[in-house]
Amino acid sequence: MTPDLFETVTLETPALNDGDILLKQTHMSLDPAMKGWMMEDRNSYVPPVELGEVMRSSGVAEVVETKNRKFNVGDKVWGQFGWAEYAVNDGKGLQTLPPDVPAEAVLSVLTIPGLTAYHGLMNIGKPKAGETLFVSGAAGSVGSLVGQIGKAEGMTVVGTAGTDDKCRWLEDELGFDVAINYKSEHLAKNIAGATPNGVDVYFENTGGDVQHIVYNRMNVGGRIVVCGMIADYNAAKPSAGPNWINMIRRRLTMQGFALPDHWDKVPEMSAKLAGYLATGKLKYRAHKLEGLESAIDGINLLFTGGNEGKLMVVL
Repeated sequence: MTPDLFETVTLETPALNDGDILLKQTHMSLDPAMKGWMMEDRNSYVPPVELGEVMRSSGVAEVVETKNRKFNVGDKVWGQFGWAEYAVNDGKGLQTLPPDVPAEAVLSVLTIPGLTAYHGLMNIGKPKAGETLFVSGAAGSVGSLVGQIGKAEGMTVVGTAGTDDKCRWLEDELGFDVAINYKSEHLAKNIAGATPNGVDVYFENTGGDVQHIVYNRMNVGGRIVVCGMIADYNAAKPSAGPNWINMIRRRLTMQGFALPDHWDKVPEMSAKLAGYLATGKLKYRAHKLEGLESAIDGINLLFTGGNEGKLMVVL
């Protein structure tokens, strides 16, 4: 994603109508899905961002002016504000936040990454204590939470990441049983050694070589949760998929998902995530950029593995 795709503009703040609130965004989330939102795929789960529109994103904001009785000046909220320092909103779709929860925790755990991780693992992966969970892209904002939720549910958790430092973080800080550098030699041998009892749940974030190897490690009745294919987002052509014969032989279930289809489950999932966070079962780290324009180059960190934790912009 190159800088010429974006333009920074300064606009006058519009006058508020009855029911409106003026928000100052303080923290803006950067996510891999943004790449897909800019492509002309009319059959995707959301329409593409049109030319001339504000780039779509979620964030944490503070109410600075209000003509809406449901919101007071100083309230902190989460919602879809786009790449903007200020936004006018009618209050619909906003989630009011507890004042004592840091914005970094909101964007790292309690909103998109956490909701994606929880729904994918718990509602699609249907984990059981004693099973083996494999997470690709395990050091990412979603993958790191998937692994920790898996550990909280009594699973053996194995993951891949792109550097030795990230692998050490997964094992030493987050409690993964094994973390493997997918750039290392003998990748298939290393994955086989880390999963002697096979894989019951595969949470797919990346695609690529790891996908082929783990697919052939799946146990009978295994579940494959397809959340992302980040290895293919910048590829000239998609990587070849695995042979589906194992889907039959091992009676596997594979399902892709998109979080907007499951907004009705958000209150329940948010409560579960808050409980994990309060009891220390979920840890996170935030990779913070400074200033709105840092998003233009910063978003590419998601596709090169250059981010260390949940990527966000502080405004």
